[in-house]
Amino acid sequence: MKKLFALLLLLAPLFCLAQYQTGGNLTVFSEEGDKFYLILNGEKQNEMPQTNIKIEDLPQPYYSAKIIFEDKSLATISKNNLMITDADGKMMDVTYRIKKDKSNKVKLVYYSMIPVPQDFMPPAGMYVRQFGQPGPQGESVRQTTTTTTTNSGIGASVNVPGMSMNISINDPGAIQTTTTTTGSTVHAQQSQPAVKGCANNWPMSAGDFSAAKKTISQSSFDDTKLKTAQSIVSSNCLSTDQVVQICNLFSFEENKLAFAKYAYTYTTDPKNYFKVNNVFSFSSSKEELSEFISN
Repeated sequence: MKKLFALLLLLAPLFCLAQYQTGGNLTVFSEEGDKFYLILNGEKQNEMPQTNIKIEDLPQPYYSAKIIFEDKSLATISKNNLMITDADGKMMDVTYRIKKDKSNKVKLVYYSMIPVPQDFMPPAGMYVRQFGQPGPQGESVRQTTTTTTTNSGIGASVNVPGMSMNISINDPGAIQTTTTTTGSTVHAQQSQPAVKGCANNWPMSAGDFSAAKKTISQSSFDDTKLKTAQSIVSSNCLSTDQVVQICNLFSFEENKLAFAKYAYTYTTDPKNYFKVNNVFSFSSSKEELSEFISN
């Protein structure tokens, strides 16, 4: 047991290292669902066209980006000095959106910037890749298989980005547990179902939520506000009170109802969702939301 304790002390720094991301994140999504390829500093990030791409652990503060659309009628977008840091040089989680103007010309527009989140859970339809890590066709999903056997030694397996380590110490009568991870850290989450419930998670922090509301409020039209709010919520969890505050940013009842339905899945305290009924002016909206939740 003394040997096992010494082994755990030796591996503790590696476990800590594995839990924290050192770089910034970049998300690019298409407002109208146009599929595209993302190229950063000349390196293609996805082998299959996507509509929502997140690149994690970017080590540099600036990147040259190119977006090539699956629809050849859409012009390629090139952007130099795409920033991944804030004004103080701190690595951030930055989001850009692809939108079309009145003449159907596509543009890459800054959308939001928040601190790099820990334990990020991608929504359905988002392709996620760790920068610089290879992946077969960009579509491999990390798979982990654990087997346990009884023999004459103690074993430990540690996987850290860019590092794989297996250590064994002989100790008669002990149980060896070996964990083998296959696949790469590049993973495509579009095949996974949407996050069903945030009941065991924390809602957005006060600072992040304030920034989210500001971003939503800057939209000129109610429909655009709705799309913006849904995009933000799809990557976060909200409390019922936060849902109420966002609902109050909409001018039209139908958009309040649409957002209330969408946000229910991402609410940390669904038992309090009855509070959302207070944002509606018509009893029909309250009844429709209640029916939606019950179904």
